[in-house]
Amino acid sequence: MPTFTTTTIMSSQSNNLNIHRLKINPNTQSNIVTINVGGQIFQTTDQTLTLAGPKSLFSQLSEFSPLGPHFIDRDPDLFSILLSLLRTGNLPSKAKSYDLQDLIEESKFYRIESLLVDSLSNPSQFDPFNLQKTLTLPLNSRDTASAITATPHGALHVSHGSKITSFDWSLQNKSTTLTQFSAIDSMLAISPILVAVGATDFSGLQILDLEKKGLVLETLNWENVTKSGSTVQAIGSSDDFLFTSFESSRRNSNSILVYDLKTLSPVTEIAHYEIFGADLDSAIPATKLKWVESYNVLMASGSHSGPSGVLGECEVLGYKEWVCGLGVQGKG
Repeated sequence: MPTFTTTTIMSSQSNNLNIHRLKINPNTQSNIVTINVGGQIFQTTDQTLTLAGPKSLFSQLSEFSPLGPHFIDRDPDLFSILLSLLRTGNLPSKAKSYDLQDLIEESKFYRIESLLVDSLSNPSQFDPFNLQKTLTLPLNSRDTASAITATPHGALHVSHGSKITSFDWSLQNKSTTLTQFSAIDSMLAISPILVAVGATDFSGLQILDLEKKGLVLETLNWENVTKSGSTVQAIGSSDDFLFTSFESSRRNSNSILVYDLKTLSPVTEIAHYEIFGADLDSAIPATKLKWVESYNVLMASGSHSGPSGVLGECEVLGYKEWVCGLGVQGKG
């Protein structure tokens, strides 16, 4: 029989953990870990605990000893749900009877919030042929939503009028940021805290820090031939680049600028058009930008309404060509 002492983990308001390492006989071959959570005994394996990741509290427990018991002064019912999440990768059905915010706070304590996010946003649980409204998000104004963007971490940003309301991944907590725009037309999350924002009646693309109350970190502009202002028609991105469709304030020219996503430095200019005479159809700005990763191309589309009806264009801009300053374009 191996000899060991117990580990006690006490919760506190600051979530600082007082963890005492076990002294255990190194000859033991067992990988069973016993944990006492709020007076209830749980047993699992070292392999299961390590699935939580190296920065989690579960991983720390696996390092202390293959046996226990370790005492954690937390809710045992919530712990059992998170332990099931580790074992299967999915939340058990009984999790629906608990408040989501309680599960979020508990996952933060054990430092496995990312696993909880993944389990609640599993693409295999999405049925495109059986959609139904599950939630209506409240906005702090009467303005209608004009743009929406999500981060890889699950946060959601919604623009309405001059404001941006941000929701965390659970859609239960929100904050609202006031911008310089009278109305936002285009918005794209480029990091967990940064968004690129533009409008068709406001010059320049602004990079905002939403954690600092919408602080404008940088304003990107297109230096067009007429030296007039440049309004934003659309925003897109790939893993490495930020794409912005600009139109001159005089509406007689437009272009798509490519920026380095990390430094925001301009890389190149593509799909530059000028209006000649009264031929308005010769310079339709791109109002939609979409990067197609599997083909390394940028899809750009736009439309113009005139006396003869609606005229639209769709362009395919190839990565290899525009990096060299050349455009491969096709109309349809």
